[in-house]
Amino acid sequence: MMTKFRAQNGDNGLAAPARLASEGPRTLRAGFIPLVDASVLIAASEFGFARKEGITLDLVRDVSWANVRDRLAFRQFDIAHMLSPMPVASMLGLGSNPSPTITPFSLGRGGNAITLSTRLYARMRQQVDLAETASALENALALAKVIFSMKALGEPLPTFGVTYPFSSHNYEFRFWLAAGGIDPDRDVKLVVVPPPLTSDALAAGAIDGFCVGAPWNMVASERGIGRIVAAKQDIWPSAPEKVIGMRPEWAETHPETVSRLLVALDAAARWCDQPDNHGALSEALADSRYIAAQVDIIRRVLAGQFNLDDQGNRRIIENYFTFHAGFANYPRPSQALWLYSQMLRWGQTGLSQHGMSAAASAYRPDIYRTALGESAGPLDADVRIEGAMDGDRFMDGQVFDPSQMAEYVAQFPVKTGAANRLAGEEA
Repeated sequence: MMTKFRAQNGDNGLAAPARLASEGPRTLRAGFIPLVDASVLIAASEFGFARKEGITLDLVRDVSWANVRDRLAFRQFDIAHMLSPMPVASMLGLGSNPSPTITPFSLGRGGNAITLSTRLYARMRQQVDLAETASALENALALAKVIFSMKALGEPLPTFGVTYPFSSHNYEFRFWLAAGGIDPDRDVKLVVVPPPLTSDALAAGAIDGFCVGAPWNMVASERGIGRIVAAKQDIWPSAPEKVIGMRPEWAETHPETVSRLLVALDAAARWCDQPDNHGALSEALADSRYIAAQVDIIRRVLAGQFNLDDQGNRRIIENYFTFHAGFANYPRPSQALWLYSQMLRWGQTGLSQHGMSAAASAYRPDIYRTALGESAGPLDADVRIEGAMDGDRFMDGQVFDPSQMAEYVAQFPVKTGAANRLAGEEA
């Protein structure tokens, strides 16, 4: 299977940096969304890692993932901070403006959470004897009881926000809802809300909950308007969260620049993983050019110290962010294929051998290894079974074998056969 999927990539024309003369751009315009999971990109710029490799990163804060996607496609950006499913969707030709996009580098794991309005959470506790320490699954089951009660009474269904149709947030929220027996296409309404607006949308009553990256869940809980009920680690701990996206022809035309960039990002990721550096990182991220949030909130989020609400209920999530350890930066095609499985599950695309190859080709371990060496990647195959190891289980206990794609998708009790439609327009 490894040969089958890598054949799609072919010879990428990348030579080892040592054999290359100076070539390509040295100032890279990079789009990003104000989230803590942009830390590696921001740290590479702020703390000299890019400069050491002869690169200047011109970081451009943007307002939505659709904007980032379009500006990369239209060559306003050279590279971009992207949702992990975005390159997969692009290679499948999905979305309103698909343009081929690859990723040779993941920006790490973790950072997402699901937050419900305090009003909806209070109703869950009225209907179910729900402990403050309830698990993600127990919270999903309690929400299901409330929703089915609302449907029986003819009440409007809850509206939940995700950040983009082809996002980890959409798939994780759906995975969590479905684990509780809730059909995301029939029992609730999903809408797209840009990450920085989620807390305000919850406060205004425009949505009843959301799945988004840090720090916006904690912002909502500390404002007293939201309760955090699940985290990314509860759904699939090793899921890639954000990646560096680039156009494939740009990567092939500028191989030395790509290698220098990856060396800089690798060094920045190692630095971001060190707790002793989190104070300086928090200060940088809090700046108005980047996230524009309170330093203390960012610092606690980096440490995995959550205020679940404003009532003093707390949870500590070990390794809530992993920026480098455990090959967190390695773009494994089997992870791209799991994202493809969720696109199939929710009717966004159809299953085909071409689709399998296209999805796997979005993640480029060959470019990663060219820049950082063969030993920088894991020893196991790039297309492997996911969710089979202790500490890396899916919420439902299933394992994902890419060679059994149809069977894996078919076993989900909650799925759709129709094209997924998010309410409203892409943000």
